[in-house]
Amino acid sequence: QAQVAESGGGSVQTGDSLRLSCAVSGLPFTVYAVAWFRQAPGKEREFVASIDWTGDRTRYADSVVGRFTISRVNAMNTVYLQMNSLKPEDTAVYYCAASWNGGVINTRSAFNYWGQGTQVTVSS
Repeated sequence: QAQVAESGGGSVQTGDSLRLSCAVSGLPFTVYAVAWFRQAPGKEREFVASIDWTGDRTRYADSVVGRFTISRVNAMNTVYLQMNSLKPEDTAVYYCAASWNGGVINTRSAFNYWGQGTQVTVSS
């Protein structure tokens, strides 16, 4: 049975950094694209970053370009989201998702498996 599990969230100050981890099990991980989405209170879930199955191609939302970096270690079935220069507007529940489509995609409907989310809170 496929499982996607996020970890690494927490409460930080503006300008701090956090690294989120996404562990995927029960899937042929190396053929999946993986993405991070986030959802702030009262808002729609939005795309943050994605990485293709090779790890060679990435895609980012405009709001995080230059601050966030997505990476993956296929040998560990794990994807990371390094978040630097955090802002209060980054506050949200962050979700990891995996997709049979192995490319860099940003559409929620393309992702087949989702984690439960991890809270990130950035205070000013």
